[in-house]
Amino acid sequence: MQSRGVLRSSAGLSAVRSCLLLLFIHMSAPVEARRVRGGRAQTRRVQQQQQQQQQPPPPSPAYRERVEGAESFPLDFTAVEGNMDNFMVQIKNLAQSLYPCSAQKLDQDMKLHFLKNVSVTCNDGSPAGYYIKESKGSRRWLLFLEGGWYCFNRQTCDSRYETMRRLMSSTKWPQTRTGTGILSPQPEENPHWWNANMVFIPYCSSDVWSGVSPKTENSDYAFMGSLIIKEVVNELLTKGLDKAKVLLLAGSSAGGTGVLLNVDHVAEQLESQGHGGVQVRGLADSGWFLDNKQYKFTDCLDTISCAPTEAIKRGIRYWGGLVPESCRQAHVGEEWNCFFGYKLFPTLKSPLFVVQWLFDEAQLTVDNIHLTGQPVHEGQWRYIQNLGQELRNTLRDVPAMFAPACLSHELITRTYWMDIQVKGTSLPRALHCWDRSLQDNLHASNSSNSSHSNHNHQKHNKTPPARGCPLHLIDSCPWPHCNPSCPTIRDQLTGQEMSVIQFLKHMGFDVQKMAQQQGMDARKLLGMLNNGN
Repeated sequence: MQSRGVLRSSAGLSAVRSCLLLLFIHMSAPVEARRVRGGRAQTRRVQQQQQQQQQPPPPSPAYRERVEGAESFPLDFTAVEGNMDNFMVQIKNLAQSLYPCSAQKLDQDMKLHFLKNVSVTCNDGSPAGYYIKESKGSRRWLLFLEGGWYCFNRQTCDSRYETMRRLMSSTKWPQTRTGTGILSPQPEENPHWWNANMVFIPYCSSDVWSGVSPKTENSDYAFMGSLIIKEVVNELLTKGLDKAKVLLLAGSSAGGTGVLLNVDHVAEQLESQGHGGVQVRGLADSGWFLDNKQYKFTDCLDTISCAPTEAIKRGIRYWGGLVPESCRQAHVGEEWNCFFGYKLFPTLKSPLFVVQWLFDEAQLTVDNIHLTGQPVHEGQWRYIQNLGQELRNTLRDVPAMFAPACLSHELITRTYWMDIQVKGTSLPRALHCWDRSLQDNLHASNSSNSSHSNHNHQKHNKTPPARGCPLHLIDSCPWPHCNPSCPTIRDQLTGQEMSVIQFLKHMGFDVQKMAQQQGMDARKLLGMLNNGN
């Protein structure tokens, strides 16, 4: 029996070697693809490519840099950078087809782990935790903070507990989660981060990830969002984070604001424990809110109707909310300011990439613009346009950002996140460009001054982005959904898809007046809308 087991093991090893050899041969073959709208690619025949390409291009400096300091996949991707999603699909399909080698299908879901430190809890005292899918061999880690609004007093938290208990308790969390968008392990959906160690941290603290207050006999709820992040990082250090090259702290909505509030805390935590070599970065999606005046003022009775500034002022006291020290010093006595990205950003040390819809649905909701039923009035329409302009102004000095002129909320975990473009560039491509620029900056700063920790050198990109690799992407057109790659809109009453013109008419869009404002003929403006320009 033992010899038979040895033979089986030897045969299995040979099969794996054969697979690896075939995979290597395939990856060495030339690949060419062309992008089509929506982020999908189609390949051409290899024979066509060989006719068109007389000789292979020389290795680029970007490739040499990646080999020297590879973060996860040390191969020459420069020839296929514009078609990375298609290239990864081919590799994945080949690997799967070759794997009699694949007698077992790899489980790609993230699995639930409750924190070992049971004193760090959700609102109701149940244990906090995280989901993880490890990627052995990768030195890149992606920690994602879930969103889901907040509550700011006993009344709003009681209501939240009755209607949205999953966001305050871990008692009914599933054992696994499937990653989508930037958390997807599928290279065709996530071309640059699919091979990272993925960690999803569920939101169960209702405090915009800021609280440090345990549940006591005198308090009804715990608010420990900031401590949950700290404990998750501590546990991940025992699972390989201590050897990481890059940690990307990402989040959407309240999780996006949580990134702004915690990215420097995480960098300082790692540095204080002797892991200052880990490059900590932030990716804030739909968490860059404005403390603007509401369209119609309402009393602060619930989370939806309460003005953002008033809700945060009440919340930060109720939660015992913690903000970054540098921002606290800039706003002593008015620490609520640090929950608004444009006020917090100038005080941050860690590099940050901001993803923000110019017409964010959550922002409009708290501003008391509700796009249901009847078309909006002219005053509402003007307010919506002004909101987009205000947001543009606050993002002017953010070097790395992606801001489409769409009416939506959250993006990085959507399955369609590759399809949205700003000025012809998709978000995954922009993030890839940001990665490259940070690596270039790091090498430059290390060569000039190696005595400081990495994260202090990277925030403002000193090295100009590579040609064709933009980082500062913001739409300039002035109304919601003027970007033709925006997500599909559906009528909120009928569920029917709406064209851009149908949507704008629903919004009270006056073609004649808008054309006059833009200094063009109304027929020309209609033609532009019909053609998606």
